[in-house]
Amino acid sequence: MKLGFALCGSFCNHAAVLKIYEQLSELHQLVPILSECAASTDTRFGTAEQLIERLESLAGRRAIRTVVEAEPLGPSNALDALVIAPCTGNTLAKLAAGMTDGVVPMAAKSHLRNGKPVIIAPATNDGLSASAPSIAALLNRKHYYFVPFGQDDAEKKPNSLVADFTQIEAALDAARAGRQLQPILL
Repeated sequence: MKLGFALCGSFCNHAAVLKIYEQLSELHQLVPILSECAASTDTRFGTAEQLIERLESLAGRRAIRTVVEAEPLGPSNALDALVIAPCTGNTLAKLAAGMTDGVVPMAAKSHLRNGKPVIIAPATNDGLSASAPSIAALLNRKHYYFVPFGQDDAEKKPNSLVADFTQIEAALDAARAGRQLQPILL
């Protein structure tokens, strides 16, 4: 399968997501896609250059890093499915509002024109507050599917949600069959 794999910020989750990305690279042809933030920000979790090198090395191709590079994904029918992991609250809001002013939302919008699945693995500190309406909107939208998620630290971050990234492949399989993997809330 030709699988688009988009990474947004939520840098503390990149290590867990990269383990899954590596596993998927052995099974599928990956097309790496990076949000502007993920492609340009150095953090205590690593540099943007290290992230890009790892993604591109595993995929054997250059990562999509601009809106202009993301737009042709739909017209060329380039992908069988698109995974967005981690998907930040910012990206959730843009997807819910139909905004395409960033690489990942443009990749999703372009890909959706072919009626193929977008699998979202949320990671956002405001999932039970400001980002909740975006999650609700996408849960009810055709071709959007979620990786099961739950609170990652109910005591210190009571509004924070994070996907169980180990379930990305199962969510992908379910989405390709036209169904939401359950239970969605962990």
